[in-house]
Amino acid sequence: MAPAAKPITSPVPPSLYPTLAFFLLVFGLIVTASFFIYEATSSRKNRSLARELITGAVASVFMGFGSLFLLLSTGVYV
Repeated sequence: MAPAAKPITSPVPPSLYPTLAFFLLVFGLIVTASFFIYEATSSRKNRSLARELITGAVASVFMGFGSLFLLLSTGVYV
């Protein structure tokens, strides 16, 4: 006889979705703001492509996960 199937559950408790959404979005916005400040205050000769790419990637990841948890906390299951 086949074993009973277990339901798929989230590794993060749903009660933490709003908190995670808030902190991930805030951190993503802070990194995004630092990216814009870096772009506005540094001259073209002193800019670093690696720093720009890393900062943009970090901001993108945190904003993406923050948006995901925001959608999950409002009941939009993606």
